[in-house]
Amino acid sequence: MTDPTAQTQLLQPHDKDLGGGFKVRRLLPAAQRRSVGPFVFFDHFGPATEQPGTEHDVRPHPHIGLSTVTYLFEGAMMHRDSLGSVQEILPGAINWMTAGRGIVHSERKPDRLKADTYVNHGLQLWAALPQVHEEIAPSFEHTPAVDIPELVEQGVAVRVLVGEAFGKRSPVKTLSQTLYLDIALPAGGRFELPPLAPELAVYAVDADASVGGEPIPAHTMALLPDGQGAVLASTTAVRLMVIGGEPLDGPRYITWNFVSSRRDRILEAGSDWAAQRMGHVPGETEFIPLPGKPFGVREPDVGTTPV
Repeated sequence: MTDPTAQTQLLQPHDKDLGGGFKVRRLLPAAQRRSVGPFVFFDHFGPATEQPGTEHDVRPHPHIGLSTVTYLFEGAMMHRDSLGSVQEILPGAINWMTAGRGIVHSERKPDRLKADTYVNHGLQLWAALPQVHEEIAPSFEHTPAVDIPELVEQGVAVRVLVGEAFGKRSPVKTLSQTLYLDIALPAGGRFELPPLAPELAVYAVDADASVGGEPIPAHTMALLPDGQGAVLASTTAVRLMVIGGEPLDGPRYITWNFVSSRRDRILEAGSDWAAQRMGHVPGETEFIPLPGKPFGVREPDVGTTPV
């Protein structure tokens, strides 16, 4: 039963300029809200112009206890990991890397584009694994754009990136109920988003919109009351991302690139990385030291900036 008095809560981004105009906006985790469904991390990067001689490569770094979810609007990135996966990430595709008990990966400018000028723009999310699956074997799954279900619902184009909605199911495999939608709302458009999951949030990528009658500026996330949908509307064309799913099965520690329900597991992962026991990306030799001395663990659900 919906609560008509429940209020939509807004999250503003924490911006960080990585240099050369490459801006990252972080929405999750936030002081007001640590997770939406399984998602514990939400970064919006770009649009940023990549030019010959410049790079914003993400060097090899480790993860445990989560799945990374990469989605591009523009540009390209080359994923490599300690399993030997090599995959160019292109717009519209979903790249889902499950760290489980541990994986190392990098994301770099593709060799074919090193002499080109182009724009990189997209989202990087983390989904915490259910506690029973936190220590599963790592894996990597690439779903090309052509395999992502698309439909027109209420006159609006919708891509079902992860999960199930409006009679379409994404082929991306998850370990808990997870929802991730890309909605292209036209100018003057109106879209009734049903309560597709127990927890839902809407992010305005590139223009202002309204959610449940509440104005939502661009780069803002609207957290819907639990178990409720909302009417999405805009006077101008806007891209809206919907994330959600079932609530996490307990709090998570988030420190650096590690996510776990257990404090001691975070410390163990830090020791393993310092001793270079977490594997290596074939052909890559850079090593990023642990941040901070000594490497510590914050309280559950408190996020720190990953490398």
